[in-house]
Order: sequence, then C-alpha cells, then structure tokens
Amino acid sequence: MEDYILRIIIMGIISWTAAFHLFRKILPKRSFEFCNRLVSTAHATSAVVLASLSVANWACPVSPLASKSSPSQMQALAVSLSYLIYDLICCQFDKRVSIDNTIHHLVSIVGMAAGLVYRKSGSEMIAALFITEISSPFLHLRELLKELGYRDTDLNLAADISFAAIFSFARMVVGPYIAWLTLTADNPLIIKVS
Repeated sequence: MEDYILRIIIMGIISWTAAFHLFRKILPKRSFEFCNRLVSTAHATSAVVLASLSVANWACPVSPLASKSSPSQMQALAVSLSYLIYDLICCQFDKRVSIDNTIHHLVSIVGMAAGLVYRKSGSEMIAALFITEISSPFLHLRELLKELGYRDTDLNLAADISFAAIFSFARMVVGPYIAWLTLTADNPLIIKVS
C-alpha cells in the first residue's frame, strides 16, 4: 500500500474521531448514537461524492473491469476504510455492542484493505461503495429525526420512503449486477470473496 494511502487512512481516522468529539461537545444533550450518526452521514455523503468523482466513464461506470485502481479510486476507498476503522472502534463504546455490526465492519475493512493492497478492481469496489452508501444518509436521517422529536411526521415518512426506495433499487437491482460483473471478471479470489 502506498504511503499517501496510509496517510489518508490515518488522517481519516483522526478526522472522523475529531468530528465525533466535536459533535459531542457542541450537542451535549444528544445521545452517543446521535453524534455518531452525524459522522456516519458525513461519511456516506463524502463516500458517494468521492465515488462519483472517481468514475472514469459514466457511460459505463463499472469499467474497466479487473483493472488497476486509479489514484482517485484509491483515495475514495481509503477515506471509507478510515471511516470503517473509526466506526468499528466507536461502536465498541456505545451502550450496546452488536456482534453482527462488528463482523460487518471487520469484513468490510478486510475487503477494502485487500482492494487497496492489490490495487486492483477499483471500478467494481467504487460501484459497490456507491450503492452501499447512497441510501445511508436517509437511513441516518430517519433515526436523527426520531431523536429530534419528528417520529410520526410527514418529514420522517418522506425519509423512510426515500430510504426504502433507494436502498431497494441499489441493493436489489444494481447490487446483483455489480456482483455478477465482479465474479465474471478476472479478479483475485480475495476480491471476489469480499
């Protein structure tokens, strides 16, 4: 892994952690989870923007397949990897520690790290990053609105519907297509598995 990628990861972990502590300081009456969701929303938004900016050809966004990752793809993955490491650690300090959430983070970290080490399949990994994070701001907005007292409002309903529609389309339509592309491309086994 290149030095600049390691620097992005380390600075990212520090930045996500600092943002969380800043939210805790600015919003002392809000819960631990509320502040972490604000950081998660910032990450999801930045991940979608960085993934979008790293697409070389929007006519065929998941191309070239099984090719060497571009610097912009590596940077987008490094930012998301730093967030996943931060979130894995942060979630261990919440009131309830979830084993399935911990496993989710570990598998995602291994997959992204493999992509960064092998420096291959950037297009496929960026596409997967995009579809997994595109609905996340709406997921977090649903929970943020509940804590702000907007549980049974039209705004919360709009967030619920937006999340459900985007999540379903991304995961049930685009996701299988990207999985098929990844499995049929000339990728290393660890990329195919993760």
